[in-house]
Amino acid sequence: MEWWQIALIVVAGVGAGGINAVVGSGTLITFPALVAFGVPPVVATMSNAVGLIPGNIASSFGYREELRGQWRRILGFVPASVLGSLTGAYLLLHLPADAFETIVPVLLVVALIMVVGQPALSRYLKERSLRRAQESGIEAHVAEVGDPLGPGRYTLTLIVVFLTAIYGGYFAAAQGIILIALLGLLLPDDLQRLNGLKNVLVLVVNTVSASTYIIVGHDRINWIAVICVAVGSLIGGYFGARVGRKFSPVLLRSIIVVLGLVAIWRILTL
Repeated sequence: MEWWQIALIVVAGVGAGGINAVVGSGTLITFPALVAFGVPPVVATMSNAVGLIPGNIASSFGYREELRGQWRRILGFVPASVLGSLTGAYLLLHLPADAFETIVPVLLVVALIMVVGQPALSRYLKERSLRRAQESGIEAHVAEVGDPLGPGRYTLTLIVVFLTAIYGGYFAAAQGIILIALLGLLLPDDLQRLNGLKNVLVLVVNTVSASTYIIVGHDRINWIAVICVAVGSLIGGYFGARVGRKFSPVLLRSIIVVLGLVAIWRILTL
């Protein structure tokens, strides 16, 4: 890579780390950037997953206040995230590259729809959380994590976490948005606490899938890209968790949509 390409990938990593901390879908910045600079799609996905780990750690740490009291819940969901991530990573490593190039444009379209619809969904989830709090006579943000879920709802939540982890292990773009949307419909909790939970589960998924890629497909990883994305995502993840909410959501979503469309075009013309 040329020096300016390396610099732009680092900048893309900063953006991805910051966006992942706040809403998710940072992969829609780094993945198109890597593909645009000639990195094959499967290699770009694997390299991007490894490189985003520092940003995932930073954003999870940034939401440590929202994670208080949630660890029993998290431990219950982690096995589903691990199994789903392993399944998605297996599919990525064993399905032919042309299958990936056929499937990913569809996944990108789904991810972009989720990005565009995220504001309305967030408003709905916030209003729903407030209604639940008013009905129960307590503040939503002080709800205990052990909030009793019936066996049916808990099983459904585990299935959702598992399926989202498969998606994340295979491609990852907008998995955070998809996950928090579904968790918000199933769990009686404050949206910010759910965002902290989402960050940890995404960290688990990306760590497991990245570890699988390194162990099984290390020869298919572009390590220059990994380093660039890692440096950028670490910076972006830290500051995104602290000040990312001050950025214009419209601007962020516009950038994501444009880059996502570029990635779709780039893959379809390979």
